[in-house]
Amino acid sequence: MPITPATATHSSSNGTAEAILLELVDEKGVTIGTAEKLAAHQPPGQLHRAFSVFLFDDHGRLLLQQRALGKYHSPGVWSNTCCGHPYPGEAPFAAAARRTYEELGVSPSLLAEAGTVRYNHPDPDSGLVEQEYNHLFVGLVQAPLGPDQEEVASTAFVTAAELAERHARDPFSAWFMTVLDAARPAIRELTGPSAGW
Repeated sequence: MPITPATATHSSSNGTAEAILLELVDEKGVTIGTAEKLAAHQPPGQLHRAFSVFLFDDHGRLLLQQRALGKYHSPGVWSNTCCGHPYPGEAPFAAAARRTYEELGVSPSLLAEAGTVRYNHPDPDSGLVEQEYNHLFVGLVQAPLGPDQEEVASTAFVTAAELAERHARDPFSAWFMTVLDAARPAIRELTGPSAGW
């Protein structure tokens, strides 16, 4: 994995990775502390800050990603364009842009805030729990993708109708429909009524 300013901050001088910390929050999204990433996802889960990105092409199609099989949490399932956790003290907007580039090799165009949603989703396969205060973002993708294969197994652009078919057929992340539904007003504003979102 290439060393970027973001990863360099979280690597020790001897080359071993330091524990990744997440920002713990209260029910209003106010920071109350930090926890190690895996520990925050152990049942019953600790409420922490997260983000979800929904990027669309010029035809109003949503970019989905299939999570890499090597991921410790929800491997191999389909989900929104990008999701993750800001580092403690990192603005959610900056984290969303950073991780979209790290995972997909593309910088979003017109990335805009789309609200927040709080949820509690256990993952029956891994036994982990997503207790998240999630910041939502919508935007456009207008450049070729360059996915990091350690993060992303596959990508697909789908219309609203194609997503419904795929969601009925393929496994999706436990949080996908929650974040999609919460982001729909901003998605409709971005893509227009004819896109069907």
